[in-house]
Amino acid sequence: MKEFAALFDALDQSTATSDKVAALMAYFRQADPADAAWAVYFLTGNRPKQAVPSKRLHQIAAEVAGLPDWLFAECYDQVGDLAETIALILPPPTSRASIGLSVWVNERLLPLRQLDEAAQRAALIGYWNELAGTERFVFNKLITGGFRVGVSTLLVVRALANVSGVDAKVISHRLAGDWQPTAQNFSALVGEASSAFDISQPYPFFLAHPLPGSPESLGVVDHWQAEWKWDGIRGQLIKRQGQFFLWSRGEELVSAQFPEIIAAAARLPNGVFDGEIVSKRDGRVMPFTALQKRLGRRNPGKKIQADTPVVFVAYDLLEVGGDDWRQRPLHERRAKLHEVVYSMVLGPDERHVIQLSEIVRAPSWPTLAMARQQSRQNGTEGLMLKRRDSAYGVGRTASGKGGGSDWWKWKVDPFTIDCVLMYAQRGHGKRANLYTDYTFGIWKSNKDGHFGVEMPENARQLVTFAKAYSGLTDEEIRQVDAFIRKNTLEKFGPVRTVKAGMVFELAFEGIQRSSRHKSGFAVRFPRITRIRYDKKIEDADTVELIAAMMAQ
Repeated sequence: MKEFAALFDALDQSTATSDKVAALMAYFRQADPADAAWAVYFLTGNRPKQAVPSKRLHQIAAEVAGLPDWLFAECYDQVGDLAETIALILPPPTSRASIGLSVWVNERLLPLRQLDEAAQRAALIGYWNELAGTERFVFNKLITGGFRVGVSTLLVVRALANVSGVDAKVISHRLAGDWQPTAQNFSALVGEASSAFDISQPYPFFLAHPLPGSPESLGVVDHWQAEWKWDGIRGQLIKRQGQFFLWSRGEELVSAQFPEIIAAAARLPNGVFDGEIVSKRDGRVMPFTALQKRLGRRNPGKKIQADTPVVFVAYDLLEVGGDDWRQRPLHERRAKLHEVVYSMVLGPDERHVIQLSEIVRAPSWPTLAMARQQSRQNGTEGLMLKRRDSAYGVGRTASGKGGGSDWWKWKVDPFTIDCVLMYAQRGHGKRANLYTDYTFGIWKSNKDGHFGVEMPENARQLVTFAKAYSGLTDEEIRQVDAFIRKNTLEKFGPVRTVKAGMVFELAFEGIQRSSRHKSGFAVRFPRITRIRYDKKIEDADTVELIAAMMAQ
């Protein structure tokens, strides 16, 4: 644990990519394979389930520290993070453990969930007494399931590749799917040859960059393939040795959630197909909220399948007949994909569950821009632009000519609306002392009365519309935080009700009716674009405007 905590400190204190990679390399060079396996697991975004309820954690910690509940609550309010608060208030350890990360996880952390309350209490007190400083903080974070650190999977892969000499793309592929943190798996991860191949294993997904400017900067339009950008679940459909697997981009096996796609895959040859899972009815793409009804449901019944029919829109072929096609140019992969999809013979009562993505053809960039304007009417988010001679890369890397990308997403301009700040909550990690999570409202008329009381016809109330936390600079966050502290009306646990006084512009991608939101609408990917110092709260937008946007 000591070595992993030191690595956490090094990663947390540095903003330079080169320093982070160097720290990772130093750790993996000396780490025991079993410890390194768990380090890879945690550093690539995996987390164990919460081992001890938060309330029980703070009760035990307060008791050990000799603090009354009110004083612990005040400490927590100042620090803003439970794991850090506990690490700071506990007395210094009286003994130190020299055991490694894998022992801490396998023999101490994971068994905690199975213990009764008394046994959990005794175990925690003993464990805390063997840890100090960052070690204690990291262990607490692992207990709560909230461990995170500022390093990407790509940096972890780069460090492993530098240490082992194995190509980064090979390591990424070995990590894909349901990779388990064992010493044997780590040795296979960085070994010259993988000892075994899991037929369910997907390839790392190739990701696109947002197009930063005009598409004319990409050169000749004929060198690029344009496709609609779907608002669904990115997935890889795998058929190997007669077995079928469907993976989401989040590396979750979702085969059981979409049985009709798996059934349709029986007509495909062995291969790996990259595409998008979307909900489609009568030829029209349904909103993403419809697709969400299928998520988390294992073996959905006939009614759910009928209410939310899905298709797999295939747009790339990564493997066929056991041969890896990723390094072949896109136009070759596309031609083979076309051949495979259109060779599927369906019965008279079968529908096309596996479909080929449509290529949007245009003789010039301005003509393609005109087609892009129809995106929302098509139920899409814009266009994908892919270089026709590009290989299939790994992640969101600069893989194109001149250091650019071979895949770009050219999304339609987002919707924007002006909202009023209504509620705020503290952030996490380095922003635990700042209010960074915001709830915004818009105006709704009170023509029908409010709470049974007849109101003037022109009366309005603010109703909650969306939550957002990204988009502001550090300086703007400090300004908003100061406003919140000076204008707090009420406190509800960690949430503060804020006096209406600041207007923000929010951007978002899509709109959907929602009975769970007071405004009556839910939006996709809301984020802050700017603070509207030039607007009064009376000038913020309305529920009626959102309804008009949705009608468009």
